[in-house]
Parts: sequence; structure tokens; C-alpha cells
Amino acid sequence: MLLRPLIRLALALALMLIAVPAWSQTLGARVGASVDPDQFYLGLHTESDPLVDRLRFRPNAEIGVGNDATVVALNLEFAYHFPSRSLWALYAGAGPALNIVDVNDDTRAEGGFNIMIGTEHRDGLFFEVKVGALDSPEFKIGVGYVFQRR
Repeated sequence: MLLRPLIRLALALALMLIAVPAWSQTLGARVGASVDPDQFYLGLHTESDPLVDRLRFRPNAEIGVGNDATVVALNLEFAYHFPSRSLWALYAGAGPALNIVDVNDDTRAEGGFNIMIGTEHRDGLFFEVKVGALDSPEFKIGVGYVFQRR
């Protein structure tokens, strides 16, 4: 069964994403559902300090299960955080994706692209919606929490 190597690969890549010094990033976890394929997913992300203005690098790894498939998504996304004086702040972003898809022990790698919009509470809770292009899941909705704050 190819599921175990895929999970190991995803975990190894997730650890590489968070290997930069802790002072320059945040760490978060997420769960949600996707459409086409219809799956539940869970994942981890890290986020850099601002690269330019309020633009941050926000790579993430997600594992989706369901619809007779397993999808490991490695997303190299950038997020722009809009200024806010309230407890909730809006962000939007986009980036390329590598999707490793396993259907009936037939594994293939596919390229994709995601566009996202989300809102994040100052205490760490966030909600996010993604629209995928190319071979990324068509639509994702998720909720998550940022464990390490700046």
C-alpha cells in the first residue's frame, strides 16, 4: 500500500517547512473539506515575517482522504495581510501546488495553483477558502489555528 510512504513524505516535507528559526515564523494547523475530489483534509502551515510590506510566504502541506483517493498537497502560497484595527483581519493570496494523488495504488504527481481568501483572529483562529486551478482541488473550505504568534 502506497499510503504510508505518502504520509511519511508529507510529514518530512512539513518538517522541512518549519525548519527555519522559530523567531521568524508562525506555525498553524488546519482541517477542512474539498470539492473535486470530495475529501476531508488536514494540514500544517508556517508563515514567514513580511517579505515586502504585508506579504508573507505561507507554505503548507495538506493530506486529503476520501472519494477513493488520497491527495498530498504541497502548497507554496503567498498571503497578503490587509491592515485591520479589529480582532479579525482579512488576508488573501495565491501560489503554486504540487499534488501527489493516489487512486487504487496508482500514484501520480500533478501541478496546480491555488487562490485563497481568509480571516484570522488575533488569538489564532482562522477560516480560509481556496479555489484551485489546473490539477488542484476545485474548492476547499477550512478552519485552523495558529499556535505560535509573533
